[in-house]
This record gives sequence, structure tokens and C-alpha cells, in this order.
Amino acid sequence: MAHQEGKVELEVVTPVKMMFRGDADMVVVPGGSGDFGVLPGHAPLQSTLRPGTVDIYKGDKVENQIFVEGGFAEVTEERCTLLAQEAQLVREVHQHDAEDRVDRARNTLEAADSFEHRKAAGRELEAAEAMLAAVKKFQESAGR
Repeated sequence: MAHQEGKVELEVVTPVKMMFRGDADMVVVPGGSGDFGVLPGHAPLQSTLRPGTVDIYKGDKVENQIFVEGGFAEVTEERCTLLAQEAQLVREVHQHDAEDRVDRARNTLEAADSFEHRKAAGRELEAAEAMLAAVKKFQESAGR
């Protein structure tokens, strides 16, 4: 796909596939230190990703949302590349699946018997809760 002038080229890549590639007017990314927006001509930047939603804008409206579970972001003047541990379109996540994931993560955290297990379970709970919040926000904005 050819990059359009005056747009940000977004690539979301997971270890198993190219999740998304396309142009946007703006991208809002869940950075490790907080959300950040990327517009054409953005200064070079590298950041970690935290679990959350990538908002892809066309004009002044969010056209697409992708849930990411951590990883890294690299921004140049023309491109935003997200290397995500996991990623999926928010519209494809069912609320009951996200709720089940939260319940499983809470149970795992309660049963954790070591610092390492509690730390891993805490990260999973953080990701599960972020996914559930993303799904609920998407449903509210879609009027469901």
C-alpha cells in the first residue's frame, strides 16, 4: 500500500502477524508513561506500550481501535510502528470473553504462591481489565 502524503502510516505487528497497516490522520497510542498522539511530522520517539487501545483517526473521528497488550512503539516523521505482544481489533472482542478473562486473572492472582507468579498474574489482570474497559468504551460509543 502506498503511503499518502500528510498522513501517518501505522503498522501494528505481533510476533505472529502484521495485524494492521494503513494511513491515518492521527494515532493515539497507550504509551508506557501515558497516551500520546502521533500526527504527520512527529518528532522521532521510542516508547514502551502498556495494555490499552490504539485509536486510529480519519479526520476528527476514531475510525478503528486496536487493543494491544504491551510491547514497543517507534515513531518517525511519517510512520508509527507498534510491536505488540498481542493485538486485536476491539470490535472483535466480546464483553463476556473479556469478563471471563478478568475473572481468570483474579483467580490466578489469588492462587499465586510466589513473587514471580504474583507479578505475572498482576500483569495479566492489568491487561484483562484494560481489555474489558476498551470493550465497554467501544460499546458505549457504538450505542450498544
